Amino acid sequence: MSRLDSFIRRMQAQRSCLNHAADLVRGLPGHALEFGLGNGRTYDHLRSLLPERSIYVFDRQINAHPDCIPPDDLTFLGDFRETLPQAIARLGAASVLLHADCGTGDDAANRALADALTPSFVELAKSGAVLIADREINAAEFDALPLPADVAPGRYFMYRRV
Repeated sequence: MSRLDSFIRRMQAQRSCLNHAADLVRGLPGHALEFGLGNGRTYDHLRSLLPERSIYVFDRQINAHPDCIPPDDLTFLGDFRETLPQAIARLGAASVLLHADCGTGDDAANRALADALTPSFVELAKSGAVLIADREINAAEFDALPLPADVAPGRYFMYRRV
């Protein structure tokens, strides 16, 4: 499989998981969190899925398409490990949807980052919240959810906060 084919499969899996997660949290009050703004595609998709919710975004810097830049008051800029304590203090456990797509091509670094961020995900997610991630999350507070039928196991991951 080419890198282009792999990218397309990842984007399709991401979209399917986001769509499914939005349905799962439809009646649950709270806001959404996007970890890794990138060029803003996922943030833009979340805005269309969850127009009534505040969507807080985390990234090192803004490199998004101009139409996909979140408002300053919904943006946490800087290293996740530095901005997450601020977010926890400000937002508490009021998030119903968390999307973490902040990996790179370095699997070891990605695993270490996922492990470092997981305790913050636990603190930010309210009971019943859905976490969608590009990496496996290991925390007793999150139960694995079945993936949408069109998503291959291991391509993306979904969890519910217990």
